[in-house]
Amino acid sequence: MPNSRPWLSEYSWEFVTAQNRLLCQAKNALHKPTSDGHDETKALWESWHGEPMTLQDAVQLCRQCHQMAPFCFYNGNTFTAIIRDVVGTLPLALDQAFVVRSLAGHIVAGVANEGEEREFRAFCESLDETA
Repeated sequence: MPNSRPWLSEYSWEFVTAQNRLLCQAKNALHKPTSDGHDETKALWESWHGEPMTLQDAVQLCRQCHQMAPFCFYNGNTFTAIIRDVVGTLPLALDQAFVVRSLAGHIVAGVANEGEEREFRAFCESLDETA
């Protein structure tokens, strides 16, 4: 798989949980796992986050975990913050890094339009060509 790497390997489930806790504390919101999404999401994350995958697949894993709602609040913010951090590790010019982080975040949050998704896909394909 072109440009496949363990993009999310540094982000254990404990990290994900701590990220959500910090976001909740900042907004005085309840930090608590949900009864219907937490265990499934944790299992999915733990089985895939350390595996090599494309950047596009890493974004989709974060999006899926957000949609599964493992926490009471700030699921989108939690997984968006993680993928934005991942994108921040790429050697990109500041303006390009800003755009790519924004696109990835919109996709994870589920608010990206078709054009944004197409633009991100093209970016990922350009990574594959330089690998």
